[in-house]
Amino acid sequence: MAESKNKKIKVGSVFFSGEKIINDYRLAFQSRQASLLGRKEVMSGRAKFGIFGDGKEVAQIAMAKFFQKGDFRSGYYRDQTFMLATGMATIQQFFAQLYAFADVEADPASGGRSMSCHFGTRNLNPDGSWRNLVETYNSASDISPTGSQMPRLVGLAYASKLYRENEQLKQFSKFSNMGNEVAFGTIGNASCAEGMFWESINAIGVLKIPVVLSIWDDDYGISVPNEFQLTKHDISELLAGFQFDRGRKQGLKIYRVKGWDFPSLVRTYRQAVQNARKYHRPAIIHVTELTQPQGHSTSGSHERYKTKQRLQWEKEYDCINKMRQWIISAEIAADQELNNLESQAIEYVKNIKDKVWQAFGNPILSEASQVTAIIDRMILDSRHEKELKQIRGKLPRMQLPLRREIFKTIRKALIITRDENVPARQDLIKWTKDNEQQNYDRYNSYLYSESADSVKNVAEIKPEYSGKSPSVNGFEILNSCFDAIFKRDPRVIAFGQDIGKLGAVNQGFRGLQDKYGELRITDTGIRECTIIGQAIGLALRGLRPIAEIQYLDYLLYAIQILSDDLATLHWRTKGGQKAPVIIRTRGHRLEGVWHSGSPMAGIINFLQGVNVLVPRNMTQAAGFYNTLLLSDEAGLIVELLNGYRLKEKLPDNLDKFTLPVGVAEILRTGTDITIVTYGACCRIALQAAEDLAKIGIETEIVDVQSLIPFDIFHTISESIKKTGRVLFLDEDVPGGTTAFMMQKVIEEQNSYYLLDARPRSLPARPHRPSYGSDGDYFSKPNTEQVFEAVYEIMHESNPKKYPLFF
Repeated sequence: MAESKNKKIKVGSVFFSGEKIINDYRLAFQSRQASLLGRKEVMSGRAKFGIFGDGKEVAQIAMAKFFQKGDFRSGYYRDQTFMLATGMATIQQFFAQLYAFADVEADPASGGRSMSCHFGTRNLNPDGSWRNLVETYNSASDISPTGSQMPRLVGLAYASKLYRENEQLKQFSKFSNMGNEVAFGTIGNASCAEGMFWESINAIGVLKIPVVLSIWDDDYGISVPNEFQLTKHDISELLAGFQFDRGRKQGLKIYRVKGWDFPSLVRTYRQAVQNARKYHRPAIIHVTELTQPQGHSTSGSHERYKTKQRLQWEKEYDCINKMRQWIISAEIAADQELNNLESQAIEYVKNIKDKVWQAFGNPILSEASQVTAIIDRMILDSRHEKELKQIRGKLPRMQLPLRREIFKTIRKALIITRDENVPARQDLIKWTKDNEQQNYDRYNSYLYSESADSVKNVAEIKPEYSGKSPSVNGFEILNSCFDAIFKRDPRVIAFGQDIGKLGAVNQGFRGLQDKYGELRITDTGIRECTIIGQAIGLALRGLRPIAEIQYLDYLLYAIQILSDDLATLHWRTKGGQKAPVIIRTRGHRLEGVWHSGSPMAGIINFLQGVNVLVPRNMTQAAGFYNTLLLSDEAGLIVELLNGYRLKEKLPDNLDKFTLPVGVAEILRTGTDITIVTYGACCRIALQAAEDLAKIGIETEIVDVQSLIPFDIFHTISESIKKTGRVLFLDEDVPGGTTAFMMQKVIEEQNSYYLLDARPRSLPARPHRPSYGSDGDYFSKPNTEQVFEAVYEIMHESNPKKYPLFF
């Protein structure tokens, strides 16, 4: 069949050699075998969980043919064949991830942190600097929550538009080749019922950006068929209103193709990608009649919910079987030749699996041997010989290589010998500490940047003032700050509701769109989720987005994307990807239920991995913007809603000064009690402190300024050392951010032994503030409440000197 391999075969208007087609089939078959063996490894107990891309192989082979260097993928856990076909993943890496191999050499996507088939490329060098993304195939790091790959797809494609149309960005050639990159998205049919999907599709159409989105449709969402998922049971029919309109030159090209028809798949992807790349016309490819031979995941069996007729149809229309039939009918290869190829592929994948298992397990078994040897030496000198032998005996017989079992054994040995001074026991303690550090690196590192551009490495530059420094409104401080930022760095892009023509609701961007253009400062629709996703995608491609969420309460629309995608990105890739997004919002103290909430406790707990900054005025907000833009980390800045019209001195070095992150500031010194607070409550605390001073109580006020990170120099502990008393004050609900601050200070900073009175918190009521001035007064802490809370604490210490008056 050598002549067949060399002849040119027309596949969907594209010519390929017979050998190329056979290699495509080999890869598809190998991918299927990886899925089958992966399931077996889970069922045998070697792996914890498996979710695979079986049934989608042929469509992904076709898609991969038109994916170029510089392009980006934003997909999900069904794309293993596409990743293998583009070289962004290997079968070795597939099995390494399945076993949770905690090594980025083995699993570059996540260093063992993500479950199987959660892909991503390493877009950063080991020092955290950017690689040349134009010279590589690129994939954003996958996350499991359904539909969550869609919001960042908006930003990945929007970056191409900006790189194409903004002349100032042409200099950043390592991120884009004149904006010719296409963003490839993939999603399952059932996830198309998610709100994120529809919000993203709408944003893609409005922005006119180069997206090619594949919908893998196998008719089910786990056990739920399309009739319960989608109106009309058909996603491309449902999307018809988005179809490209030539007259308006807007919309998305919508294609429909069968997932087992290789020539039609090639033809469809060629046309869709060419249009997206050349004309920036987004496309949706609805790939139908797909199968999922092993069901949704290893957690269940699809035989439980699919009929015999459906299972028989899936067997007949399995894409690999169909491709095999086509190859034979086109006389590209004979049946026996394909039999031989398949046998070799089965053996090839099995050998890889075995080698990866050994590479994964041997280091852990070696660690177990080291611990066994140390415990053996402990046995020689210990009175607990019998118990230690019983404990040690389990390690050499460890069924699965798990570090967890080693450390459980160590703890038991150390507890048993806690009353002995056995020399080998110290060796075991040392071994434990050494390996705990290694395990921190394996499983816990890179929540924040560890590069030279980490926010903690940004040098502080204090604001400078002179006799000529004018007093201006707070919003004018920010306006001048943003003007300076946009002037110095063309990578900075800002977008959000009303920030363009209007200049933002509080005028922070007033006049800047006219000065810098609509590509730099852009109005968006009301779509908080995709505003954040847009920012993530842009930041993944080397830009510096400032994404505005109009009010703090509205951040809740985007909290899932912020938490699952942005906050975990650097950690889940073990330093392989970064998205230095800045989220700008405002909150606190505006009267009314929906614009004055303070969900800070939710934010700081959901957004571990993002810097959460709470400046008390606009000058400090400006300093934080300057600091974040000098770093490679993401940050949320919550501006003070009622501070835009308050007068502040305009620093002479507004374009250069920086505010250190995680550093608390003492606003007022005192000797009797410390109040710890932030944001709008700083002014309330300061007023209360003045009133308290009139009756002889001297209050020290500490503004934490930054909730994440929190008081890195332990300024609060130093204050409590002097005063012996502390009150935590904010506008969040009881048990919220005041409890967070209390835990940080009392537990982490070990301030409990410095206290002469029990620590107190003064939060808001456990509900949103009622409307109106009185609603605000009786819903959130006020000056009188702060006065009384401090007075009560002083009364506990000296009731005679401070008798209760209420």
